[in-house]
Amino acid sequence: MSKNFDWQNIGFQYRKTNSYVKAEYKNGSWQDIELCTDEYIPLHIAATCLHYGQSGFEGMKAFTRKDGTIATFRPDENAKRLIRTAHRLLMVPPPEELFLEAVNRAIKENTDYVPPYGTGASLYIRPLLIGVTPRVGLQPSEEYNFYVLVMPVGPYYKDGFFPIKACVHEDYDRAAPKGVGNIKAAGNYAAGMKGDMEMKKRGYPIALYLDSSTHTYIDEFSTSNFIAITADKRYVTPQSTSILESITNKSLQVLAKDFGFTVEQRPILFSEIDQFVEVGACGTAAVITPIYSITRGDKEYTFGSKDKAGKTLTRLYKELLGIQHGEIEDRHGWMAAVK
Repeated sequence: MSKNFDWQNIGFQYRKTNSYVKAEYKNGSWQDIELCTDEYIPLHIAATCLHYGQSGFEGMKAFTRKDGTIATFRPDENAKRLIRTAHRLLMVPPPEELFLEAVNRAIKENTDYVPPYGTGASLYIRPLLIGVTPRVGLQPSEEYNFYVLVMPVGPYYKDGFFPIKACVHEDYDRAAPKGVGNIKAAGNYAAGMKGDMEMKKRGYPIALYLDSSTHTYIDEFSTSNFIAITADKRYVTPQSTSILESITNKSLQVLAKDFGFTVEQRPILFSEIDQFVEVGACGTAAVITPIYSITRGDKEYTFGSKDKAGKTLTRLYKELLGIQHGEIEDRHGWMAAVK
């Protein structure tokens, strides 16, 4: 039985639930999953996650589907991405089987927080991996804690699927070439926070970053991948070693091909921006956020209407949500039932 929330106005924020799950890596092996209820975790003051940034996480969702079942969206892809993150940060990743078991356990222990079908809300899932060995010299941890916490959430942006304004950030870089921009390291988000907050104060909900080497190629938005649609049915998205591989973007590319679009994942010069008829930011939290305008310096580039998303992004958005909620056939086998 779901909790009695005002699901349409629940917001996108942390909310305490019944419990979360934890698994420890120590003495050379992963231990059994534990159920935890205390929101605060004991942590050594010299833990490597605090001093040397050995911290990575994932973001994913579970949905109540039209038939009443609960399912997650492509959890195996999240498991693989956390493993890539761990390897880059010299952490010991939880095996894919452990990751999936922990996610399922966390959902099952909190089923009364899974929003009902038709509310537009979902259960957000945050797997987290941290190094916990005390170190004051630069070296990786020997022990790791893996957590999975869950919480019900509404749309990432309060207006949901509605066009917003973006601005190119010229003063800060999001990630360095050959750095860690292509993994979900916690430090990536701290590095971008100052620029993001400055943009919000200027009235732009989201910032667009260019490549840090030349500032001529589109990199990605502060919270999500850049996608664009052309008049001749091309779905275009950047290719770069400093961009996080978005599971939502990968899925939208498949759907775009289903719809007869040509998918181009390639370096995109910012000078190409006026060739696009629709632009969006895509990721787990918001799925697709239509971008009405992108400002760079004293020039503003617009895409469609400021009051309504373009027809292609709308179609992609509805198709993906329809699959997630069990309203459209899961023809690619993306949904994993929680059992």
